[in-house]
Amino acid sequence: MAVKWTGGHSSPVLCLNTSKDGLVASGAEGGSLVAWGEDGTPLGHMQFQGADDVTSVLFSPSCSTKLFASHGEGISVLDVRSLKGSLDHFHVNEEEINCLSLNETENLLASADDSGAIKILDLENKKVSRSLKRHSNICSSVAFRPQRPQSLVSCGLDMQVMLWNLQKARPLWITNLQEDETEEMEDPQSSGQLVNPALAYSVSVASCGNIFSCGAEDGKVRIFRVMGVKCEQELGFKGHTLGVSQVCFLPESYLLLTGGNDGKIMLWDVNSEVEKKHKSPTKHPRRKKTKRATYTKQGGNISVSITDEEEHGKISPKLNIEHGEKVNWLLGTKIKGHQNILVADQTSCISVYPLNEF
Repeated sequence: MAVKWTGGHSSPVLCLNTSKDGLVASGAEGGSLVAWGEDGTPLGHMQFQGADDVTSVLFSPSCSTKLFASHGEGISVLDVRSLKGSLDHFHVNEEEINCLSLNETENLLASADDSGAIKILDLENKKVSRSLKRHSNICSSVAFRPQRPQSLVSCGLDMQVMLWNLQKARPLWITNLQEDETEEMEDPQSSGQLVNPALAYSVSVASCGNIFSCGAEDGKVRIFRVMGVKCEQELGFKGHTLGVSQVCFLPESYLLLTGGNDGKIMLWDVNSEVEKKHKSPTKHPRRKKTKRATYTKQGGNISVSITDEEEHGKISPKLNIEHGEKVNWLLGTKIKGHQNILVADQTSCISVYPLNEF
């Protein structure tokens, strides 16, 4: 069973983030934000005026006490050591913000909102440097690419995934997940069944900066590779029976966590599949060879794949957790030197699962 962190929130937790020093921040419905210690003890609480949901929290990588939080249409900059008030506040989005992303040089903050717009905030000059408007529906997720501070990916409920370069106001590349799906051969097992539309909920970019994943309402996880000014889908697979609400690459690896509306959490190793599809002598900077991982079973609710061979060419999850609640946010982080999965769901607590690598 998971360890539960309680005593921080009284409403469903919507988002999570961790600092380099092991602090955890969580945001919840109704304007509640909590800072936690590594042992799950609430260290501080803040209640934003207006009671707008706290939809995204983000620690500064270089300054582990600085925290960005989106609530409603605004972004607050906080010091987690003293959650008495905001150090700074920005109101640049016209509708509710769904996701924040900070580039690697920490001078630009992207905020994606319900209008489909992505605002790029120049943190040094404290003003909007770009307004990216191409999504025709809610922009649900945005992520800067590691090692490429001017490049980001986004996805939305218009079923579109986009690659942007901030030198241009228009996307470099767009794909419509639903249209691409109709071009593929039908899965005989799914023929005749109603398929949910591929509303895109979440994107995550691997540490190499060239591989990113997207989770969608049709239950499918898609892996893309950036090829200059365009992208190619490397892989698409299903493990969830309902929409994939969260995708998250673990740092410095191609291990991918996914969470779904079916209450399941899965871990996938997409390294071998990506390499198979793309045999190239090009070296990826800062990439480590992915280690084979084994995991501790807890109370029978975690199943582990023990084979490295994939059956019939299909990728299988290395880990399958029956969490039991719709996943709102998911991340992998080291706590006290050990890798863990932190989960926010429809409850007011945070669940922590151990992910023991050997």
